[in-house]
Amino acid sequence: MKTLSLTLAAGTLTAALAGALSSAIAAPYKHVLLISVDGLHALDLANYVAANPKSSLAALADTGIFYPNALASAPSDSFPGLVAQVTGGTPKSTGVFYDDSYDRTYFAPASDCKGEPGAEVAFAENIDVDSTRLDGGGKPGDYRSQIDPAKLPMTLINGKCSVVYPHDFVRVNNVFEIVKAHGGRTAWSDKHPAYEWLNGPSGKGVDDLYALEQDSLIPGTKVKTTGSFKAERDFDEARVQAVINEIKGLDSTGSHPAAVPTLFGMNFQAVSVGQKLPKAGPGDEAGLVGGYLDASGTPGNGLAGQLAYVDGAVGELMAALKDNKLANSTLIILASKHGQSPIDPASFQPLDDDPYTKTPGYAFHIADDAALIWLKPQDRVRNLAAAQDYLEKSSKAEGIAQIQPPNALALAYQDPATDSRTPDFIATVNPGVVYTSGSKIAEHGGANVNDRNVALLISGPSLKPRSVPALVQTTQVAPTILRALGYDANELQAVKLEGTQELPAAPF
Repeated sequence: MKTLSLTLAAGTLTAALAGALSSAIAAPYKHVLLISVDGLHALDLANYVAANPKSSLAALADTGIFYPNALASAPSDSFPGLVAQVTGGTPKSTGVFYDDSYDRTYFAPASDCKGEPGAEVAFAENIDVDSTRLDGGGKPGDYRSQIDPAKLPMTLINGKCSVVYPHDFVRVNNVFEIVKAHGGRTAWSDKHPAYEWLNGPSGKGVDDLYALEQDSLIPGTKVKTTGSFKAERDFDEARVQAVINEIKGLDSTGSHPAAVPTLFGMNFQAVSVGQKLPKAGPGDEAGLVGGYLDASGTPGNGLAGQLAYVDGAVGELMAALKDNKLANSTLIILASKHGQSPIDPASFQPLDDDPYTKTPGYAFHIADDAALIWLKPQDRVRNLAAAQDYLEKSSKAEGIAQIQPPNALALAYQDPATDSRTPDFIATVNPGVVYTSGSKIAEHGGANVNDRNVALLISGPSLKPRSVPALVQTTQVAPTILRALGYDANELQAVKLEGTQELPAAPF
């Protein structure tokens, strides 16, 4: 069994995967199984494989190419994190900065597009028919039964006021749409019905979307699933079984025969909750502790249990592929949407984000471990200088490491003066700063190394183990998926716009 070994160099994680440095030439695959273990760092993967050489994750690494210096999107929120992997684009082309953001041309839900334009755009549990229920108040697999259109933002299209579904929001196409265009079947499972955005601008990208609500209440309690290590494992396991149904030639519910998807997958939430939840919740053993114990990434016993669960669940998926004679024709890509900050508990610094609401000309902000700030469009120009001055003077109190003003954001993304989505300011924070009024001990969404240096591994039985130390981006997953299936990556609009390359050293 090969192992992943970790070293640190110049403050950036690097790693070496012991074993042969050459890879077998692989033919294109019939299937790609994409798995995001949300929150999983490159460090976590390396540590786990080293400590558990007979684990399922070690087995993946033993026939895989590891990218220890992979970076997730910036901002490192779940929404842009997965958008990057399936479109090949950053917010520059996708227009997606966060699952809770702002559009200068939109109107509030149920407003009938009356009043001044400029509205918050939240695509998470808030748009469910009933977010207290695991099914979101509808039928998993039918997102329109789970999403309440009265809760959706609105926009004018050719003079007509229309609601904006999540799939309307992303500006570019995605790999699911490309696979569908080539006659393949597609499926996905995620943490909110709002993940129907994976249907893409066409609205038709995913044949079988099995979305459950992770912010639903644990039965018999008033605690959300995210408040318990066990409840989050159960949440993930329900979706693992949906993917296994698909591997068996059924739909996600197991009710009807269906072709095995060409492209399919899911995300895991267990690790992310294990990193953020400080102590045991309903259904948990007493004495469990979330997060890490030190800067080396030693997990607390609560997080350790979540990692072990994910390892076992990945093993379930691998076994299902083998049992159904799909292992040799399926490429598995493990690519985390985001990391989590901080790893080092000594650096944790909880702060209140309320001062951002006092920014001159303030319209909206979102702050987890970075802050994205939008000004009111109508007053933007006259308030820019005062807003920047206010943020600069607030830097020490708010743990701000750097303020990105409009001219810097115009270079990295689009010009906020002309683009409806790009924030007016982004404040990145000192490592360890988390904006919270609650009990969470870590977050993501920012640009620190712990937010962005994520696990990225591609694995298939014909691949020989290798570590590729080049700096790569998770946007490179999208063209790699299409290449593995024998399709042209340039069919992705973001790939053409941003020049996104396939992952290096992939032997197909």
